[in-house]
Amino acid sequence: MAEDTARCEAESALRRLYEAEWAWRRREFAGADDEDHVAEPADHLPRVDADTQAGRGAYWREVLAELEAINRAALGPQAQVDAQVFEGQIRERLDDLAFRTHELPFNSDTAFWSNLGFTARRPFGNAADAERYLGLLADIPRYFAEHGENLRAGLARGFSLPQVAMAGPLSSLAEVLRAQRIEDNLFYTPFLALPATIPAPAAGALRDRAKHLIEAAVLPAWRELARFVREDYAPNARASIAARDLPDGEAYYRMCIRKYVTADLEPEAIHARGLDEVAKIRTAMHEVMDEVGFSGDLPDFFAFLRHDPQFYAGSAEELLMHAAWIMKRVDNVIGRCIGYLPRRPVALHPVPEDLAPHYTSGRGGPGLYLVNTHNLPIRPLYTLPALTLHEASPGHGMQMALAAELDDLPEFRRHTHLSAYVEGWALYCEWLGQEMGLYRTPYERFGMLVFQMWRACRLVVDTGLHQFGWGRQQSVDFMLENTALSGQEIAGEVDRYIAWPGQALSYYLGYLAIRDARERAEAALGAGFDLRAFHDRLLALGSVPLSVLAAEMDSWIEGCRVA
Repeated sequence: MAEDTARCEAESALRRLYEAEWAWRRREFAGADDEDHVAEPADHLPRVDADTQAGRGAYWREVLAELEAINRAALGPQAQVDAQVFEGQIRERLDDLAFRTHELPFNSDTAFWSNLGFTARRPFGNAADAERYLGLLADIPRYFAEHGENLRAGLARGFSLPQVAMAGPLSSLAEVLRAQRIEDNLFYTPFLALPATIPAPAAGALRDRAKHLIEAAVLPAWRELARFVREDYAPNARASIAARDLPDGEAYYRMCIRKYVTADLEPEAIHARGLDEVAKIRTAMHEVMDEVGFSGDLPDFFAFLRHDPQFYAGSAEELLMHAAWIMKRVDNVIGRCIGYLPRRPVALHPVPEDLAPHYTSGRGGPGLYLVNTHNLPIRPLYTLPALTLHEASPGHGMQMALAAELDDLPEFRRHTHLSAYVEGWALYCEWLGQEMGLYRTPYERFGMLVFQMWRACRLVVDTGLHQFGWGRQQSVDFMLENTALSGQEIAGEVDRYIAWPGQALSYYLGYLAIRDARERAEAALGAGFDLRAFHDRLLALGSVPLSVLAAEMDSWIEGCRVA
């Protein structure tokens, strides 16, 4: 009885704490947006000034103190996991504040200004949505001004983006300013097709207000930000590319590894594992070369794949049609390896034109798969099955949608996505495509290996850049030697790793953790191993640190053995 009382009290205290913090977090960051669309709608953008950041730090330190005061030993198994995941989220946010990462709120891939575009591209459901959106537009000058102060503070202490990685941010800033008419501006997009439920006079008034705000508030703020980044920030950004050269740089890079990999690993060990994996994948690549009867070495085969027109779509529509057909083939076989599927289907869309020139080949979110149809000569069809498995189903588009439907998990677990878990799962899905029969030709299997190699190279290049003093060209050359990606793609990828330390490590290390868990399950259960049950248990975790993933899957294995 005493144990039951202690458990009830501890679990109630934990639930009150994480529910209160999640509600506070949703309010605190209301109005923010990204492609996952998990932010609370609001008529304003979040505050990002230094005083607000300090206040958030004080709050999260209080939360952590309350969490540490809870009798963790009294918690039941599910609550133990909730506590571990919650603590990890809070510590990650405190780490970010300790290193003042808000003073560098953009990289070569994403930025605080580009994230606003996700809101601008979403249609309104009613007049209230339009009113909230107008409030966001009116708040952009304040939001940009606060970010500008943070950028200046970072620049002053040498905490900036490297100059070599500035091309993408400068391009994305310039894109919004290219429209000649207000009606063609990105931020006017949702007013082009207002809901029919809004009466015509009210719709006209909303459009007039939008035009005024874009002209009087959004564009002046955008022009000033673009001027500042172009004329003040970029010329004074650091010449160095290594994270270790930032203030307290070695500790900062280790923090980045912990953040994205959800494990405190030595850069040296990651680098060595990467070199081992690259060697293994090269051997598998040579086997495919022999299978297709190619005479030449691996770089010759890469050149053949990069330039032969048989491997490329002739139009954007053709590329999308290939992607759609792969998605339907996945639908036909996915039930063989996953039992519980989300209610929300995965939709296919091209990457918006204004984002496409500096966007990745594809990206997935809850129920969404974006395919980049810009510059078709760098979008090979032989890698499209692997890309689709990763970004659509059973990768991000399916996994994130399923996580949102896991009603037995707290909201803070259903709507946050830890990089090592979600990217590891998506990369595992590429490998799983072999068992699903999705690779119909040796070239498509080679495309899977190209993507595996791409992510294995990241272990080498990311640590090489940020820990071992590799230069940009050395990193580009390593990837040219080992992957069939185009030179343009590789240059963009390396710039991404330079600007976003640690993030690129999460893919392959997460993948290895899932493969390791499956190998342990297959070894322990033998003929009793059930692939669907394994995947269902893995996906039921939502998104967890790798240590929790390993422990939970080992517990599942033991439960299967006992049963």
